[in-house]
Amino acid sequence: MATHMMQAMLLHDYGNSESLQLEETPRPLPQEGEALVRVYAVGVNPFDWLIPQGMFKKSRPITFPFIPGMEVAGVVEAVGAGVTSELLGQSVLGQVPHGGYAEYVSIPVHSLARKPQTMSFIEAAAFPLGITIAWRALFDNGKVTAGQQVLIQSASMGMGAFAVQLAKWKGARVTGIASATYREFVHSLGAETVMDATETPAERMDLVLQGAGSPVSSALVALRDGGTLITSGKLGPDEQEQVQARGIQVVTSGGTTSATLDQLVQLAEEGLLAVPVGKTFALREAAKSHAYAQSGQGFGRFVLRVVEEDPMMS
Repeated sequence: MATHMMQAMLLHDYGNSESLQLEETPRPLPQEGEALVRVYAVGVNPFDWLIPQGMFKKSRPITFPFIPGMEVAGVVEAVGAGVTSELLGQSVLGQVPHGGYAEYVSIPVHSLARKPQTMSFIEAAAFPLGITIAWRALFDNGKVTAGQQVLIQSASMGMGAFAVQLAKWKGARVTGIASATYREFVHSLGAETVMDATETPAERMDLVLQGAGSPVSSALVALRDGGTLITSGKLGPDEQEQVQARGIQVVTSGGTTSATLDQLVQLAEEGLLAVPVGKTFALREAAKSHAYAQSGQGFGRFVLRVVEEDPMMS
């Protein structure tokens, strides 16, 4: 039987994003419990450049050739054993460990959700990972409740923009940190107050979600004694001492998520969550998209277009 081929962004050894090349490679075959998805769009995430750089060699070793890409949107074209044929032709979105920077990817069906008609493929590709991390950070780990004062750093960027909306939906009083350029955007997401990174809130916060690139010290200044800090970074000795002295609880954004992707999609379908897409790039421009994301420019999520001509891509 002839091998079907596809275009994908391949990396043949550890290195930077400039080493990614658009090449032909065999199309994957869906295994038991999987669906083969024709990818229309794929989200751009920090893991897409950090893993190939070797940042997680021990915890997430990879084999080459390697295809980045952890969240996709597209149409189911084939299914593996044990998967209902009713999925064929369905528009879906989902998460994968890697492999999304390609025309096709096989995904376990439990990692897929139906794409709402109200959501474009571009928006759908920007949805799964950021919203899942934000939910886990705020609710599973941070235990955010109605009425709390919550500060979201990097509020105009991908995960931060989702976090603002989720905290507002939960009934928290949300303050966002963003530059003047994106102040109105963050207000539109539900933040009562939007501040520059150099400012300190007038009231101490019950919880701070530290943004990528923001120093832990800025989060601690904004927190009340006994508050909660959500961080993915490590605290220095002085910061650890301050945390202990002030009774601050420190949690991460990692772990398991209580909400399913279907439940999160339902919130978006009901109009309770917007998907903030800031900029799109062609698949072959993956390295360019990584450089743009790392530069700190723009807002919201960044997405690679795999299928250009689809009317729902806008």
